[in-house]
Amino acid sequence: MAFYSAASIILTLHLLVSSAIAATVTYDFNITWVTAQPDGFSRPTIGINGQWPIPPITAAVGDKVILNVHNGLGNQTTSLHLHGLYMNGTTHMDGAVGVSQCSIPIGGSFVYEVQIDQPGTYWYHSHDSGQYPDGLRGPLIITDPDSPYKDQYDEEIVLTLSDWYHDQMPGLLSRFISYANPTGAEPVPDTALMNETQNLSIDVEPGKTYMFRMINMAAFAAMYLWFEGHTMRIVEVDGIYTEAAEADMIYMTPAQRYSVLITTKDETSSNFAIVGSMDEDLFDTVPETLNPNVTGWLVYDKAAPLPPPALVDSFEPFDDFILVPYDRLPILDKVDHSIELDVKMGNLGDGANYAFFNDLTYVRPKVPTLYSALTSGDMAPDPTIYGANTIPFVLEKNEVVEIVLNSMDPGKHPFHLHGHVFQAVVRSEDEAGVYANNVTFPEFPMRRDTIMVRPNGHIVLRFRADNPGVWLFHCHIEWHVASGLIATMVEAPLALQQTLSMAQSPYASPNTSALAIHTSHIQACTSQDIPIAGNAAGNTVDLLDLKGENLPPKPLPAGFETKGIVALVFSIVAAFLGMAVIGWYGTLEVKNTGAGVAVGS
Repeated sequence: MAFYSAASIILTLHLLVSSAIAATVTYDFNITWVTAQPDGFSRPTIGINGQWPIPPITAAVGDKVILNVHNGLGNQTTSLHLHGLYMNGTTHMDGAVGVSQCSIPIGGSFVYEVQIDQPGTYWYHSHDSGQYPDGLRGPLIITDPDSPYKDQYDEEIVLTLSDWYHDQMPGLLSRFISYANPTGAEPVPDTALMNETQNLSIDVEPGKTYMFRMINMAAFAAMYLWFEGHTMRIVEVDGIYTEAAEADMIYMTPAQRYSVLITTKDETSSNFAIVGSMDEDLFDTVPETLNPNVTGWLVYDKAAPLPPPALVDSFEPFDDFILVPYDRLPILDKVDHSIELDVKMGNLGDGANYAFFNDLTYVRPKVPTLYSALTSGDMAPDPTIYGANTIPFVLEKNEVVEIVLNSMDPGKHPFHLHGHVFQAVVRSEDEAGVYANNVTFPEFPMRRDTIMVRPNGHIVLRFRADNPGVWLFHCHIEWHVASGLIATMVEAPLALQQTLSMAQSPYASPNTSALAIHTSHIQACTSQDIPIAGNAAGNTVDLLDLKGENLPPKPLPAGFETKGIVALVFSIVAAFLGMAVIGWYGTLEVKNTGAGVAVGS
């Protein structure tokens, strides 16, 4: 069995060939607090079954995976999202709180059950209240006995990259979304990790080929990654096999995955650095104490020194846009439904900074959106019932959907689509502005589930709506998820009602042959007094009446801009400091020196 530790994960070829017979793979997870110090700083961390890093989930194509999850945290709700799995026919197992489920309550239990029909490199993490950077994140590996590259390597090694904060997320989030942070400056990580540690050593043998399954599990930091003295051959991205492409350096945004083949050298006199470097362009300010790099080593000889990494003159990563899928699936050239999303950041009436799609910021509805779709009958195709601030788009079954995303923000944003991979048909350079339909499309576009839009640039994505369900499309920087950079794809809701049922609700479809939502999912809601039927406001009588729905803060007063809020905040701070100084001054002893009045002793 594969293992995940501070050293590495190695999945042998034996695992690949032994998984030809489908099995039911069951994991019993108790999510609890543990203490960890991956960079030497000790802090409470979210672990599973008393351990951290949390265990990997490993299965093979054709298996059924069952996760029996208990929330033993004691002070927080939670969930698990199997990132990158399409969840065909089981959208209710997607793990996104407020979308496909209620959060797992404190002391509660929850069952996830997924049929595995896709190979590749994935990961799993909490999808509740910005929780996963506190440790609830780990590899999810689906092996494939029919991989086109199965005869080209000897062993598999899983290599994760991540950023790490010394403070816990609830406090960081409250300070991030605050009038005291009107520019929306994201908290900068304290350090970078490799396999959730530092100074990682990976033992290798000469003349072998290894497949490295690489995952960026960071909350914020994209990473440059390279292996000194070795060339990578990219063979998979986000679960999609690619035609092999050589790369010396790779750029991985949060949530992206790559599988690469690396052939070791024939002689063993030297060891070689593996370097991950956080993209500092993302940070508003770079602390002087920050080391953006994390280093590991390919160890040929344990008696030989571990050399420090060499300095690089510039970062020149491989351009993933030019990758060609191994199956050479042609471009989806007939678009049935085009969605335009304009991205910007700005302030609302509480003075805090939020993220917006088309001038709307996401707000979690009172009823999980999936449950609204399942209990609204013939009204399910009406986007109104899901609430404007879930930013819903209703898709018809099997139509080709195009997302045109224009970023009006100077930052880099990795966008992820649940339930699908998409074809990346356009990605602009920096500062390209709004998409103008003036480019030549690739014949066989790269497919993946997470892609970066460049600063003030644009991307165009296409996918087929062949997976009825409710799926999020969002930036995978966790700070921007918290600030509302999320849209909701409600895919073929009438077809969905024929295959999935809220049997516990009188408002559900009467189709008795539909798969019923698991009892543990319903109990997660009812135990927290969360409604399981009706529109976004929980109204089951008039689905178009959204009175009482969750809403964002009101807009800023007309003419009030971010720079005004910044000036106001600094004025208030200066005023308080001034009053403090006056108060301190007034408490000092006054002495008459004869030559005048002296303050202090």
